[in-house]
Amino acid sequence: MLEHLPEAEIRPLLIAGAHGTLGRAFSSICHTRGLVAVALGRAELDIADPKSVARAFDQHRPWAVVNAAGYVRVDDAENDVERCFRENATGPAVLAAACAQWELPLLTFSSDLVFDGEQEEPYTESATPNPLNVYGRSKLAAEQLVLATCPAALVVRTSAFFSGWDQYNFVHQALQAGRAGQPFEAAEDVRMAPTYVPDLVNTALDLLLDGAQGIWHLACQDSCTWADLARAAARRAGISDEFVVPRRMVDFGLPAARPRQSVLASEKGMLQPSIEDALGRML
Repeated sequence: MLEHLPEAEIRPLLIAGAHGTLGRAFSSICHTRGLVAVALGRAELDIADPKSVARAFDQHRPWAVVNAAGYVRVDDAENDVERCFRENATGPAVLAAACAQWELPLLTFSSDLVFDGEQEEPYTESATPNPLNVYGRSKLAAEQLVLATCPAALVVRTSAFFSGWDQYNFVHQALQAGRAGQPFEAAEDVRMAPTYVPDLVNTALDLLLDGAQGIWHLACQDSCTWADLARAAARRAGISDEFVVPRRMVDFGLPAARPRQSVLASEKGMLQPSIEDALGRML
């Protein structure tokens, strides 16, 4: 077993995107689980640069690779198409080619925004994607390029993150407003299945260690609107939810179109807890 190997023979898990929410979460949870990992930022590993990827692989000799890097600003992507596709599609494709060459497992992430929201029921892994915005198109391109180049790769589709580990996620911002007695506007006509980051990372690591391949959906096992999520977080935090102001998504005037529902479900097994369970552990 790994723990009985001499230190020089222990190969790390290589994490790209060290400084983002997902990269930091992988580093923390790998440490907690006793998994040797090396997390690299863009200065050390530019996933869209084949030479940078080759240097990182050659230096660290990983046993597997996690791509936690990428372009995450959905609305900015509408006017930043080239950069979005470089980070979200070209980069994963370069990593996939290197992993195929080195015969390494690859874990990379996609999004519920590859769907258009036109169907009534939740989206499973075999549903047909049809993204409405640039970000979603970049993620769909990544899925296709990665699996064409490295069919053994693990591609996890997930949804909006929340956790207690950063101050930029929706739940944290909602609670910050509620505790300050300030109104907080949230869409009441868009439904999704949010994702609790610690559960996402632990389950994705389990799948990677088990040798899972192809597309998997990981998100909370139930769904809600954004306004519902803010209210549920307030109740769990012990504050009144009257500060939540429901709005239509169109009222926000966002550049990127959103599907009216992008709830993820799985035909491979529901591996995540409920929203209430995750909020309870977060708070």
